Amino acid sequence: EHEQLQDGDFFRSKRKFLMNLCLCMKRLNRIQSIVFETAYNTNENMLICAPTGAGKTNIAMLTILHEIRQHVQHGVIKKDEFKIVYVAPMKALAAEMTNYFSKRLEPLGITVKELTGDMQLSKGEILRTQMLVTTPEKWDVVTRKSVGDVALSQLVKLLILDEVHLLHEDRGPVLESIVARTLRQVESTQSMIRILGLSATLPNYLDVATFLHVNPYIGLFYFDSRFRPVPLGQTFIGIKTTNKVKNCECQRKGCCLWIHMCVMVFVHARNATVRTAMALREKAKNNGHICHFLSPQGSEYGQAEKQRSRNKQLRELFPDGFSIHHAGMLRQDRSLVENLFSNGHIKVLVCTATLAWGVNLPAHAVVIKGTQIYAAKRGSFVDLGILDVMQIFGRAGRPQFDKFGEGVIITTHDKLSHYLTLLTQQNPIESQFLESLADNLNAEIALGTVTNVEEAVKWISYTYLYVRMRANPLVYGISHKMDPGLEKHREQLVIEVGRKLDKARMIRFEERTGFFSSTDLGRTASHYYIKYNTIETFNELFDAHKTEGDILAIVSKAEEFEQIKVREEEIEELDTLLNDFCELPAPGGVENNYGKINILLQTYISRGEMDSFSLISDSAYVAQNAARIVRALFEIALRKRWPAMTYRLLNLSKVIDKRLWGWVSPLRQFSVLPPSVLSKLEEKNLTVDKMKDMRKDEIGEKSALLKLLETNGQVRSKYEPSTIQPITRTVLRVRLNIAPDFTWNDQVHGTVGEPWWIWVEDPTNDHIYHSEYFIIQKKQLLVFTIPIFEPLPSQYYIRAVSDRWLGAEAVCIINFQHLILPERHPPHTELLDLQPLPITALGHREYEVLYKFTHFNPIQTQIFHTLYHTDCNVLLGAPTGSGKTVAAELAIFRVFNKYPTSKAVYIAPLKALVRERIEDWKVRIEEKVVELTGDVTPDMKAIAQADLIVTTPEKWDGVSRSWQNRSYVQKVAILIIDEIHLLGDERGPVLEVIVSRTNFISSHTEKPVRVVGLSTALANARDLADWLNINQMGLFNFRPSVRPVPLEVHIQGFPGQHYCPRMASMNKPAFQAIRSHSPAKPVLIFVSSRRQTRLTALDLIKSRYHCSHTSIISKYFGELIRDSNLKLTLAFGIGMHHAGLHERDRKTVEELFVNCKIQVLIATSTLAWGVNFPAHLVIVKGTEYYDGKTRRYVDYPITDVLQMMGRAGRPQFDDQGKAVILVHDIKKDFYKKFLYEPFPVESSLLEVLADHLNAEIAAGTITSKQDAMDYITWTYFFRRLIMNPTYYNLDDVSHDTMNKYLSNLVEKSLFDLGVSYCIEVGEVRQIHALQDLVGYMLLEAGNSKIHTPCCEMLVCLWSSFNSLQWFCFCFFSKNAQEYADLPVRHNEDQMNSELAKHLPIEVNPHSFDSSHTKTHLLLQAHFSHAMLPCPDYATDTKTVLDQAIRICQAMLDVAAHHGWLVTALNITNLVQMVVQGRWIHDSSLLTLPNIEHQHLYLFRYGILLNVSRFPVSFHFPLLIVFEYQNERNIGLHIQDVFLRLRECNAQLWRLYPLTTVLHKDERKLRTCCTMAPRFPKAKDEGWFLILGEVDKKELIALKRTGYVRKQNTVSVAFYTPETPGKCIYTLYLMSDSYLGMDQQYDIYLNIVPAQGTTEGTDARSHLALN
Repeated sequence: EHEQLQDGDFFRSKRKFLMNLCLCMKRLNRIQSIVFETAYNTNENMLICAPTGAGKTNIAMLTILHEIRQHVQHGVIKKDEFKIVYVAPMKALAAEMTNYFSKRLEPLGITVKELTGDMQLSKGEILRTQMLVTTPEKWDVVTRKSVGDVALSQLVKLLILDEVHLLHEDRGPVLESIVARTLRQVESTQSMIRILGLSATLPNYLDVATFLHVNPYIGLFYFDSRFRPVPLGQTFIGIKTTNKVKNCECQRKGCCLWIHMCVMVFVHARNATVRTAMALREKAKNNGHICHFLSPQGSEYGQAEKQRSRNKQLRELFPDGFSIHHAGMLRQDRSLVENLFSNGHIKVLVCTATLAWGVNLPAHAVVIKGTQIYAAKRGSFVDLGILDVMQIFGRAGRPQFDKFGEGVIITTHDKLSHYLTLLTQQNPIESQFLESLADNLNAEIALGTVTNVEEAVKWISYTYLYVRMRANPLVYGISHKMDPGLEKHREQLVIEVGRKLDKARMIRFEERTGFFSSTDLGRTASHYYIKYNTIETFNELFDAHKTEGDILAIVSKAEEFEQIKVREEEIEELDTLLNDFCELPAPGGVENNYGKINILLQTYISRGEMDSFSLISDSAYVAQNAARIVRALFEIALRKRWPAMTYRLLNLSKVIDKRLWGWVSPLRQFSVLPPSVLSKLEEKNLTVDKMKDMRKDEIGEKSALLKLLETNGQVRSKYEPSTIQPITRTVLRVRLNIAPDFTWNDQVHGTVGEPWWIWVEDPTNDHIYHSEYFIIQKKQLLVFTIPIFEPLPSQYYIRAVSDRWLGAEAVCIINFQHLILPERHPPHTELLDLQPLPITALGHREYEVLYKFTHFNPIQTQIFHTLYHTDCNVLLGAPTGSGKTVAAELAIFRVFNKYPTSKAVYIAPLKALVRERIEDWKVRIEEKVVELTGDVTPDMKAIAQADLIVTTPEKWDGVSRSWQNRSYVQKVAILIIDEIHLLGDERGPVLEVIVSRTNFISSHTEKPVRVVGLSTALANARDLADWLNINQMGLFNFRPSVRPVPLEVHIQGFPGQHYCPRMASMNKPAFQAIRSHSPAKPVLIFVSSRRQTRLTALDLIKSRYHCSHTSIISKYFGELIRDSNLKLTLAFGIGMHHAGLHERDRKTVEELFVNCKIQVLIATSTLAWGVNFPAHLVIVKGTEYYDGKTRRYVDYPITDVLQMMGRAGRPQFDDQGKAVILVHDIKKDFYKKFLYEPFPVESSLLEVLADHLNAEIAAGTITSKQDAMDYITWTYFFRRLIMNPTYYNLDDVSHDTMNKYLSNLVEKSLFDLGVSYCIEVGEVRQIHALQDLVGYMLLEAGNSKIHTPCCEMLVCLWSSFNSLQWFCFCFFSKNAQEYADLPVRHNEDQMNSELAKHLPIEVNPHSFDSSHTKTHLLLQAHFSHAMLPCPDYATDTKTVLDQAIRICQAMLDVAAHHGWLVTALNITNLVQMVVQGRWIHDSSLLTLPNIEHQHLYLFRYGILLNVSRFPVSFHFPLLIVFEYQNERNIGLHIQDVFLRLRECNAQLWRLYPLTTVLHKDERKLRTCCTMAPRFPKAKDEGWFLILGEVDKKELIALKRTGYVRKQNTVSVAFYTPETPGKCIYTLYLMSDSYLGMDQQYDIYLNIVPAQGTTEGTDARSHLALN
């Protein structure tokens, strides 16, 4: 019946689709027909008020189908674009609705899942689900936690609220909270979330419609009882007797009048169901009517009888057609009864009112037996609510069987008129929100949606309470005339509740400003759904010294259990449970509520069995809530930093989860071992650790135990030795390697990972200094800092405890016995009170005009003489924004003045900084300035003529390694290193090597080189100065507070284990910071990723941020902007800046921000280094970034944070700058310390020492082990090793220990280089290259900085690869260490998976989160011209290609050294592919500009065309032959030139030069630059000459040559074979830039024995090739 999806509609016949597929009916009923147009064809919010049984569920289905229909594209439902949430009032109804919608929506492929307290879903399951059926409480909890969770709350497009008339019940406030939160989300995000309310008939439906934001003229539908599908007859019976026994008897007699057909009898207590059912059955037997109730004895009855129940009352009643139903029964029993009743096997069902709400189970007649129900809160009986009566009456009448239904209410005579009045003229429903206002306000404050009184007042206006207070103020004690908008009343409510929450320490409330801020206690209460009164109980009773028994007693007094009462019939059984199963004291005993709760909880843990079904039900409720409350207590103890209590509560929460006491064997958590074995283990007190130490024969025949121990019994963790590094005398950095000490089993441990808690505790002071939650995988590194105090404590404990498993824990002791603290740091340089120096002090008019200011600032004044009038080395440590660039210029000017023939070198850490300096200095400085970076490499002539070279550390390192051959390196008079404090960063070793080499060059050339280091304020500046040979005169290290513009810093901590939600929770405080500190001045917000720039900007827009210049921006810049997100945010005055933007977009944003056309600029951290954009306020939103190498979030270096803060304060505009640092709360103390104090700089050379030794060996600087030792003593590492030995794992600083340490270090590094085939260590301790070619290769590898492990891998792999594709795959996807740091960002594993589907070479499907796999995919996409999924990938491709040529050249050298001819040719082809962005099998003509695949058909028929007539921008000087191809492979190929040279004689085993003359036939001289539009930077054209013997697949010689202008002569030296005879050598001329231009020549040699001892020139002259 299904037809094809077309034109955005589901099917051609949508009515047919609706009726046959999802609604299971041929026609809609009257109500459904009336609402069809609005429900199915609009997005309007709706409220449907209709009698029970009127078909409201199918109206919900119409809105669901409408929502699905909106997400159909080209016949496919985009399932990841939407979520539908159906909120049912009870778990039973949620289960029924899940089944209903699952069956109906299954044909569309829509997944429906239940999300309740009974049915938990993982994050992955929620992502894969399109419709969630949940309860109000569960959805409230989810939306409280899901800040920033794009996968859920922000994808909800339809919210269906069933039984919305429950607003007047105790659970009404939850509904109000959900709706208010949803409406505010719609308003703030401007996203569409449709709300559908389904309700019984209400008198004040207009109020509910107003609350749901329903348009009363379009979306409001009210249907009274006339629209019932089955007419209802109502009967009221009043009983006059006052005797309770007689009253009950009369009510039973009244029931008997209606039990001749399918009847439901509603009673109001669980035990009353059994009594009433038994009495009715007895009455029927006595009257002889029992035959009317018996089920027909068919096959179905036989099947029903087989479904036995554990409940003996059910078994007893069923044969006579009677049964019972209440919430105390097991779920499977309830389901069994529902099925039997609906199938007609049960005629009379006696049940409680929950069935009326929970399950759609119609009957011919319903009887309400009594209207008095027990209210637990009041502790007394109250009248049954009119909505309950109507709901129960709604179950009367079965549309498919009955023409009418009957509803009977039996009550006392005095209540008869009351119910008659209520049913004929209903009272309006009122709000109960005031009772839970404190809990809901706390949740909104914790969520960050309410931050002050004004917002709280606004929030209340979204509730039903506000609607009813305005409609009926007297009920709420309000004088309407005094305050028509209720502003003052709402404000008073908020202030009162704010004071209460502040007193309970759940929030901080500043009444003066009206600001709210959440506390740890308030957040815990919100996340774990703990009530305000329970928190007050905790505040009163909870402390650090409670035992497990005390904790259970406190939990038992929680308000969550207030409805649980002690029933008289339960006392005896409770007493038995207390004696048999309670291991801990139960204060209160069996008579008190809290005593009963305690007994039930302990019985649940002990796995005790109960007879009473009311106790079973209460026990399940207690266990479910107690686990949550104990978890909340654990969080509270952890935040209060109580180690013993934290450990106790974590164990207790697992005790409840596992239902095992902590003192039993943890192996009881597994069902593998029989109870007898477990009992024996417990008798012998055998722990897992003891059993691990036992031999197999000692464990004996218990093979199951042995297997359990070997595989999954040891659910524990082990530490590898931790590294302790003192940063200062008061702060330690701990590096902890953690690995699982068990065999992973997916059935036991899952596939995601095992959750663990780790904390560092001080046993002496009973305090936790650091705590962290992590997911353990195969191996993990944790890095954190902890404080230490003098005198040093004896030890700290690092304790790791599993979040899931009892007995799974590990303890590591940090011993301070041998800890050597670093030396105390010398004092800072005092800023002298000097008269500001005028710029005329420069004494050169051409320098003075460069500056817009008239006087130097105080710091520049103090350092002026040393920089400008002396040649001594200088280290300047000063805060960012202090004018250090001017200091660098002063030192450069001195070189220009005194040493005009020398050169100055300025090293900046980033290419962006280099570019900024170049753009500035090329305009301002008359001398020649050149840029030398990976992107820009000027020719040698330009560098030789330059006066100032601006470069990066890596580039200058590569250049200066060959200083003997480069005269311009020897002419350098000054080396200025900006941001020299980055020595402690991962790029620090390069700076260290540069300075060491500069000193080495200076000592050899006897020409002093001045070193000027510019840094932020340092703690250990004296050490750095000593290493740089700086005396006291040249050391200036000012305090961090010495800034031209004073800085005010605010640090805020944010909780949360997960990064993305924590970042989202910072958005509102960031907006508040803008409003408070910089409402009209420029603001810079630094975030960690490009994705975060977008999310932060959009969230600021949601917070109603707007700038005054936006109309100008939209008008003039709207069309210029390429990025759609940027175009959107600029319209609100917010700019974004990151590497993923097009360069023109970045320039536009920079220009707008500098000119104050936009107020807020959100940027990634690189902007802090890259561009000097000061702002009044700087917000650092999070201090972590995702490290693709370790696949985790790691902290920024402290220097980066200081650099970001340094952008705050504009010297020419501001008297004070502001910085707001938003951090993870566990790191707040660390940043408090080091943002106000200078940070010491340590060396990072140790980790990469082997690479740098390799480079120096290749350059010839190091030739022996002693040279290597001496080289290390030149480094900053050696200086810090003496000052802070423990940081580098050195036990003491005695001469012998130091020598031994350095010797071992050198030995290990040289050994690593040796096994990597990079060096060879001779017997006389001499280090040398393996052969001449290897020496050349090492020089290249050294200059190219190829990692040592890479070299080892090169030797192992490549000889075996002849296929270019597999060769490419194995290298780039598995081995190149250079690509290990390529970031794999959030969700990029999914993007990689999608990208891989469109690429020719398959990759490992389990490695999409790998940097190497991503590199491989990016290269394939580059060759295939594939569409990249996002701009980030384009930037990443540029990064990959930047490194690729360098790596390929190193690969080529290794192949040449080993004589691998095929591999070498493949590598040259790979180089061509990388440069041109083409596959090797692509047509060579595609190399020509403007020719694409679609043009190739023009050359199909073998026509010889003149290329000069083809419309391209230049012509290749090649003979082009077009060959007819078969139809399957039509293409164009440039023919390889193949020539055979005449045979010549050569003597065996002699060295001959092969002279080759390369002649280029071109009509015009062009630049040497390669035409490579897909390669990211300019590349000079070059060629490889490869001489090889094809038969043996052996490479004989390799030579590189550069650009051929017209004619080049190249000589290749080679040895002839050792045996006489004829041989053929082949010479390959391979381009390093173009595909299809390769040539090969066969050289025929006749090898003859040697005739003399000399190699004659005559013989060599014969081997000349032109």
